[in-house]
Order: sequence, then C-alpha cells, then structure tokens
Amino acid sequence: MEYKLNVSEIKSMSEKLKAGDRVLLSGTVYTSRDAAHKRIVASFRNGEKLPYDLKDAVIYYVGPTPAPENLPIGSCGPTTSSRMDVFSPLLLDNGLAAMIGKGPRNEEVCNAIERNKAVYFCAVGGAGALLAKAVKKCEVIAYEDLGCESVKKMEIENLPVIVAIDCNGGNLFKNQGVK
Repeated sequence: MEYKLNVSEIKSMSEKLKAGDRVLLSGTVYTSRDAAHKRIVASFRNGEKLPYDLKDAVIYYVGPTPAPENLPIGSCGPTTSSRMDVFSPLLLDNGLAAMIGKGPRNEEVCNAIERNKAVYFCAVGGAGALLAKAVKKCEVIAYEDLGCESVKKMEIENLPVIVAIDCNGGNLFKNQGVK
C-alpha cells in the first residue's frame, strides 16, 4: 500500500501500516544519533526536561550536513539504526511513535515496537541529497556542541520512507532473510 501521512496520524494508523508499505511522511521530526541519544536517556533517567516531548514523536537517525546558502539543510541520509537499539525500547515505552533510519533492529526493539504500537521506517541510504529536498525547515533545539549530531527539529514534507517493521510483527529484514 501507499500512504501520505502526517506525523500526527502515525499512532492512529500504526495498526494498519504493514511492512513494505510506502509512505510519504510530513510534519515535525527530531534528529538524533548516538551521542544525542546518550544525553536524552541520561536526562530521562535523571528526571530532567527533554529537548522535546516523546509522546507521539518521530526520531530520524540522521546527522545532517551544514545547510548550503538559501537551503534549510544539507544532505540528510539515514544512519545505521542498530546503534540506537540500546536506547530505543526506553524511548518507545515512553511514547515515541516512530523511528526513521536504515538497517535491521534487534529483537528487543522489535518487541517494543509491537508492545507500543509504533513503527520503524527506513529511508534510502546513500540518497541524502535527495531526502534533503523534503526538509522545509530545520533548527537546532539541543546539544549544539555535538555539531551535526545535535538534536534538530525538522519540518518535512513528503519524505519517502518504507515501513520496515510494523506493530503487528511484520519485519522486512526477517521476511527477506536479511540479517
């Protein structure tokens, strides 16, 4: 199936989305990679305020390059998601609706996706310049000292993604024999 969804619709649509579905995603997403995840989880565990509300949020595992003149962002291709596996179940259990990245996820993350009726989307790796065209606005909201790995709030329009792991147990990586 093909869908055109706003981020705000993910939770209500999650049980309908199936591994392999193509989605044009629009709305607000937050960037976060390894270093930012470490800080977010530490803040969460210490009861400190997070850079954004986890409830129904979408994290894009990306470290965008600096923006060229007159553009909101440089290249913004996905990074390998498994590096965030140690952090993802906690974030999912506390409201995260979806993640965007590339590559398979471990069993604990897959279980958390199912348990929380969440979704894992994959974006095409190696197509960062093309994916950047979907970014309409980008601003650093936390951890500016991390450079490209700072947390950014991005407004996206029709970002092409594929449902890789759905909340019903569908998993493109397992179904296709990819490890």
